[in-house]
Amino acid sequence: MKRTSEDPRPSLPSSLYDEAYFLTACEGYEEFAETHGQRLSRRLAAAFQYAEVAPGMTVLDIGCGRGEIVRQCTRLGASAYGIDYARTAVRMAREALASEDGASPQKAGVAQGDATRLPFPSGTIDRVLMFDVVEHLYPWELETALAEAWRVLRSPGGKLVVHTAPNGWYDRYAYPFVRLFRRLSGLGANYPRDPRALNVAVNLDVHVNEQSALSLWRALRRAGFRPLRAWLDSPPQNRKEGPALRAVRAVLFGLPPFSWFFEREVFAVGEKRVAYP
Repeated sequence: MKRTSEDPRPSLPSSLYDEAYFLTACEGYEEFAETHGQRLSRRLAAAFQYAEVAPGMTVLDIGCGRGEIVRQCTRLGASAYGIDYARTAVRMAREALASEDGASPQKAGVAQGDATRLPFPSGTIDRVLMFDVVEHLYPWELETALAEAWRVLRSPGGKLVVHTAPNGWYDRYAYPFVRLFRRLSGLGANYPRDPRALNVAVNLDVHVNEQSALSLWRALRRAGFRPLRAWLDSPPQNRKEGPALRAVRAVLFGLPPFSWFFEREVFAVGEKRVAYP
């Protein structure tokens, strides 16, 4: 399941994803530390609910990380499988899964694998999940991974659910204004020049393909999916601000077209078409 060393196409080394990454930087690490996967973070839970996992389904979590999504699927009575490029993730996910009562080897499993070459027969999966994975895949990898997701999904009715962050339009167009405003407010030290380093410096090394809602929508269509929905959201800010700044924030984050640029998170759901276009 690994690419050969002779392949000239770019790909991030799996060694970047060590235990420190999964426990201090990867989305949901605080909730994982508290509950070992029993409780999901806000945005993982928001994405997961759109999968509508039901008993008897077969679910594939691409880039399963610590394994909490696979664990949640087994709780709902689904057969759930996770793959991850990083050996550390596979170990952590297996440990999390082992602590879940009722997760039999026939109904759940985790393996090291490549999103561009899924080890599953065509038309055998009801739901494919890609949570916080897209931004780590170079464009060629994303294109191939989406084609593979399309291949393994059942038809009709198979669905792909994606979450990625940050919104590429925020980084490209909105962040320069945000950074300028914060610098004028005396808070510039908290806003680095490169927005990928905002809050999580390791993202400078691992974020290589950030999407907007529009680009993700188009990527799903190119892969043969019928996009059912693509939308934006943002984490709660909980800032102590005056009425004027709160009003500005409400406009920027709540009203199109401003929200297309200022919302931070991208979600999408695509359904497998009966035939590839």
